[in-house]
Amino acid sequence: ISFLGSTGFSSNPGWRKIGEKQVDYRMDHDVLNASVHDGSFKQIKFVVRGGSLNMYKCVVHFQNGERQEIELRNNFKRGSDSRVIDLEGKQRFIDKISFWYDTKNASNQKAKMVVWGK
Repeated sequence: ISFLGSTGFSSNPGWRKIGEKQVDYRMDHDVLNASVHDGSFKQIKFVVRGGSLNMYKCVVHFQNGERQEIELRNNFKRGSDSRVIDLEGKQRFIDKISFWYDTKNASNQKAKMVVWGK
């Protein structure tokens, strides 16, 4: 599955953009608030645009108060994406996603993390 097109929708039916977050140049922790609240998701995928970043882990916070921690240990280069990640449980309505990363790399551009869900 490639999400590198302009919207990702046309070539990837069923996938919706959950949200995006511009990240900083240093070791950081950020929270991406879900921009869609009208559907449940069974899978998510991360796509990095702009610069590159090293992601260590993320925690998906669901609207019912539950959470799922995901170890990623991914070094995203510009334009790369993660594996498809299965969410535990049923009817997973995402509230927000916390993620920990650093941008210690040769990129001179800030990275943008885009999260897709299906």
